[in-house]
Amino acid sequence: MESMKSYETLTSAAQPTIAPMEPVPRVVMLAAYRFPHGDAMSNRLLQLARSATPPGASTLIINDWPGNDRQPESVALPPELRLITLSAAGGGGRFRRWAHRQSRPLRVLRALRQAGIPTGDLTGVCIPLGLWNLSTWTVLRLTLRCPLTVDVLERHDPAQFRHGRLAPYFIRHRWHSFLAARLADRVIAISTTLQRRFARSDRATLVVPPQVDCADYDQPAPSSLQGGLRLLYAGTAGSKDHLAGVLEGIRRLPETDRQRVRLTIAGMTQEQATAVSDLDGKAVADLGDQLVFLGRVSRDRVLAELRAAHFSVLIRPPGGYAEAGFPSKVPESLAAGCPVLLNHTSDLATYISDGREGIVLAGPGADDVREGLRRALALDDAQWWQMSHSARERASAFDYRAWAPTVSAFVTGRATVRSGQDHAGGQPAVAPRRSGE
Repeated sequence: MESMKSYETLTSAAQPTIAPMEPVPRVVMLAAYRFPHGDAMSNRLLQLARSATPPGASTLIINDWPGNDRQPESVALPPELRLITLSAAGGGGRFRRWAHRQSRPLRVLRALRQAGIPTGDLTGVCIPLGLWNLSTWTVLRLTLRCPLTVDVLERHDPAQFRHGRLAPYFIRHRWHSFLAARLADRVIAISTTLQRRFARSDRATLVVPPQVDCADYDQPAPSSLQGGLRLLYAGTAGSKDHLAGVLEGIRRLPETDRQRVRLTIAGMTQEQATAVSDLDGKAVADLGDQLVFLGRVSRDRVLAELRAAHFSVLIRPPGGYAEAGFPSKVPESLAAGCPVLLNHTSDLATYISDGREGIVLAGPGADDVREGLRRALALDDAQWWQMSHSARERASAFDYRAWAPTVSAFVTGRATVRSGQDHAGGQPAVAPRRSGE
């Protein structure tokens, strides 16, 4: 494990400066998450920042802490990263929260000044789509003389929201997408579907799937398949992932096979799952103790569950948001040596081959799940360990170290992408920067 160092928090009473032996940050990444405390957005930021850091340099993350809740204890970060956490808004009504968001670029510039970082020395700034608005673009464009890159992770559908196209979050999301498509210097997209949406002849785009640090994952240690099949779903399903089809697929197995399957759901309680996902109480009750809800758990617990599971499960409908996004659960499961039982959406076919890194279903239906479970139950231990080994091999394609040369060159403007992504190897194709860029 690499050496780590703690982060610093910027408040009115604390003005961080650069120690004499520390490299001056050349790349800045903005965020407004509960970073670095373990959700998917924070994990994306952490590994993208590591891969964006040029050799011998450092990257500064400026995180505008969301909400009014108290910030947790400091945690360690890799030595090439520095973190400045801006104070939360602290109470107030809707207008005050809006004003606080609009003032973010000015507070970012103040943080840079107080940290002693010359803005003219920056070589790249990366901003998530959710923070890309007119005030941010205008202020940073006028003050920073470096490329502004937007990181695009998803494209929501109206059907995901109760009020459809009138949902405020959906409206903001599409507005930010509209602005990014027209104003960003560079675009990092999490999938080729999103890359095509943002592609433009005069702007470089790069596909970067969810990244992992393979060194974080221990060897898998599941029980023998002779004792039954252990499945894991980790996350909060909401409207994205179809859990009802998984449960129905289990229920449709012959009774002797059905009794050999156990599904653990980490991230939701039973009450939360039936309230926010497509699960219904009857199916949950029918499976009884074959279905275990862990509720919200730590990242360490999730990693422990992945080590003990035979397959993680991920069922999504074709088209729409499922094609635009890329589930971070997949590279995390592969890195843990846990094959994936899924149907192909997004770019998953590039990385998951049937019978190698997982079991690929013909579709998202309950009968498709049943057939996949039947195949999983027919495996012996030697066959499963071969799949686990293949999964860990494939995970190297998601390791941030493999992406570092490409991402750092892209964010700092030293290279452009010729063709987006070489699907055969899962690595981007990069061309030298053209004159005048």
